[in-house]
Amino acid sequence: MPQKAEVLELAGHEVTITNPTKIFFPKLGVTKLDLVRYYLSVAEGAIRGVYGRPMLLKRFPDGIEAEPFYQKRAPQKRPDFIEVATFTFPSGRSADEIVVRNVAQLAWVINLGCIDLHAHPVRAEDMDHPDELRIDLDPVPGVPWQQVIDVAKVAREVLGEMGLIGWPKTSGSRGVHVWVRIQPRWPFEQVRRAALAFAREVERRAPKIATSKWWKEERHGVFIDYNQNARDRTTATAYSVRPTPDARVSMPLSWEDLETADPADFTIRTVPAIYAERGDAHARIDEVHGSIEPLLELAERQAREGLGDAPWPPHFSKAPGEAPRVAPSRAKGARPARPKLPVHVIAKAKSKDDALAGLERWKARHPEVVPFLAPEDVLVDTMRGRFSAWTRIRVNLKNVPEDKRPPEEPPDPDYDPAAEWRGGGG
Repeated sequence: MPQKAEVLELAGHEVTITNPTKIFFPKLGVTKLDLVRYYLSVAEGAIRGVYGRPMLLKRFPDGIEAEPFYQKRAPQKRPDFIEVATFTFPSGRSADEIVVRNVAQLAWVINLGCIDLHAHPVRAEDMDHPDELRIDLDPVPGVPWQQVIDVAKVAREVLGEMGLIGWPKTSGSRGVHVWVRIQPRWPFEQVRRAALAFAREVERRAPKIATSKWWKEERHGVFIDYNQNARDRTTATAYSVRPTPDARVSMPLSWEDLETADPADFTIRTVPAIYAERGDAHARIDEVHGSIEPLLELAERQAREGLGDAPWPPHFSKAPGEAPRVAPSRAKGARPARPKLPVHVIAKAKSKDDALAGLERWKARHPEVVPFLAPEDVLVDTMRGRFSAWTRIRVNLKNVPEDKRPPEEPPDPDYDPAAEWRGGGG
């Protein structure tokens, strides 16, 4: 039987919540309407994080246990109160994307099945000049939370020396985001260049715990993802609920609170009360917009020392001076100082669970290898297909003695993400 819709009066508009009792988080029993009410409870902070920014829609219409799909273009059938702005992608194509400025627009987006919010670092008024430098501290598997905090402290130190103010939040997963408001004077390419210079400086100061290496098979510790500042990249914004079993929240914090925080403490169940008691830790984030000129000067010094550009995301055109865009494990004629790494593709699957099951079958076939694998040697990649995400799992055998390394095998399962749009199976 169809569920009765719930109609909310918000910002002078009627917002219809369809299928309000549909379960989005099965382990918690959280419904779509519960999710909407959560966002309304933190609306001022959540809107501050996305205000005026075009958004990528990552939709979970059937909850977190079903596959999501990505939607760049705003639905053609939408209420008159929904604002859109035209965003241009690296390919030269463009799309009218949704822009949120009030609670009615926010609730309408959540009703589409958007569990977390993914906004670009630009405002609709100027789509070519970011006003946000994004520092994404992404730990490799096995890295403890305290190490992420230690890298965040170094990041704060570097920002301070550059005259910039960082506003930290938990990522809602295992990492930390630090958002920096900047003057909207520089194009994406320059902001990314500043972010790369920043990442390399943090790595220089803390080489044992931080890395700026793009290829997963080369990383250790905490990766500073400079490419989050490339055009058309989006990240989860403040107060976003993440699609995790515990409905964890990307929680804005003060630097002092971050140092003692446990990311698991911030969920859809706990954050409304914390917000009501303390308010938004990022309430003053828009008061000061800094300059990235010091970071661009640092980039110039690094270039003079021989550090050229680093790899861009794969769908971008090759940039002048960019390092070879090929993983070390696939490089041909690699120099002795950078040998080809023994990385095998183990599984390619439409769902992460199926890919992980393939990994377990591979381990069962090769039990002698397992003791040599460190957590960071198992590379779980979320790949973006034409309409939805899929999962690839690779294993780096660099720590396995050569005489114990198994031969490379066909992936199991071996999902072909292109088969769907070619009209085939898969």
